[in-house]
Amino acid sequence: MVRTFLFLLLLQCAAVFPIAAQSPSLRSFDEIFPSVSTDIRQEVFSQDGYFNEAASRQTILATGSRLAEDLASAVFAIRPRVLVESVMVIPGGHSLLDIYNALSKIRNLRGRTYYSQSKGANVPLFEDATRLDGAGSSRAVGDPPLSSSVPASEVIYMRLKDANFGNTYYRAQMGRDTYGLRLNMTNSRDISFLLFPAIREGMFVAQMYFEPIAEGVLVYSLAGVEVSDFVASRIHMPSAIEKRLAVIIGWATDGIRSRQTM
Repeated sequence: MVRTFLFLLLLQCAAVFPIAAQSPSLRSFDEIFPSVSTDIRQEVFSQDGYFNEAASRQTILATGSRLAEDLASAVFAIRPRVLVESVMVIPGGHSLLDIYNALSKIRNLRGRTYYSQSKGANVPLFEDATRLDGAGSSRAVGDPPLSSSVPASEVIYMRLKDANFGNTYYRAQMGRDTYGLRLNMTNSRDISFLLFPAIREGMFVAQMYFEPIAEGVLVYSLAGVEVSDFVASRIHMPSAIEKRLAVIIGWATDGIRSRQTM
């Protein structure tokens, strides 16, 4: 009787241990970005994270990270005039499902503010934000309810009423990665400024990557834009892109944090 019990116990252990061994452990920030300086690392783990609005191919943190190099290739493909990089870590335990559900709430981009130097106050960057029915459509649809699973890939079309550019249209593709979730966002129509085409279709690209890590959730972002000389001479584009990227990151991170309390 005792031998039978021990035999069955060994069989159960043999079935459980291989499964446990296959579950990937959380990576650390230093594993993903092994060459980051101490000063930048401190900024990454600060409340606002690390921003570099004067980034270049030589200065982005991708220099020492294969992950970031993969993400950067899509941004460099448009030969951007302006490049902005951001890295931050959200403390606390969050899952890929928390991240996916946060990114699905397009409506929550509405009313998010930035500091306007000219007005001396925080003002809404996106006066309205809505999900659209599909490519080329202007029909608004509601955001879906919270999901119980993360799809392998999904495409979202949205309209953002920008405080400076008016109605702007974007295509966002989300997809699971080996460890995390990617969000690739690009303008699906021309963006105009004072009735002039400012950013041609596909000439704004933002790559965002989210991964639960040992220290919390890694949020890596790289945004590039190619603009006309007319616009570049009238708008400080590095600042403009940083503000928009910061607002989008804030929307994502606040959404992820809120999942912890639901």
